[in-house]
Amino acid sequence: MELPDLNDDPYLKVLRPLVEAYLAFELIDNRHIKSLRLTPSQFDVIATLGDTDGRTCSELSARTLVTKGTLTGVLDRLVAKGFIRRDSMKDDRRCVKIRLTQKGDKVFRDTFAAHIAFIRPFFERALSRKDVDVACALLIRLRDSFREEAGAYAKLKRMKSRIRPDSTVTSSQA
Repeated sequence: MELPDLNDDPYLKVLRPLVEAYLAFELIDNRHIKSLRLTPSQFDVIATLGDTDGRTCSELSARTLVTKGTLTGVLDRLVAKGFIRRDSMKDDRRCVKIRLTQKGDKVFRDTFAAHIAFIRPFFERALSRKDVDVACALLIRLRDSFREEAGAYAKLKRMKSRIRPDSTVTSSQA
């Protein structure tokens, strides 16, 4: 495989600014969230639960950027802080709905509005409303392109894990 021209490859030209923009956003975003006395994962869960009647763990996992392996610990810490509660569902006691408490709803109302007000000027300074629409559409297409590959890879891994390895054939059996 031939090495692409690193100065002229159109896809490499977008890669570095994309990653740099994300890293710069993450630095500023996380710093502000921590100033609100929350971790980014806690903020994500609280923001996702805000103005809802609650969500199941599966729904939270799908709607937040918190990994499944981290979610339980984040929820435990939010319960300990009194921000959320776990309610068993009446029709299926195996299923638990995660809801904001009154204290958690106050945290949502105070922190979410403050965080949006903090982040918005960065976007307004760099992008027009039309730019936002175009950037959003392009980023979703790019995300979906990677997810398609990641989904196919995950499916292949699951299939491989279900296949039982054949017993080894020894030379005496052949």
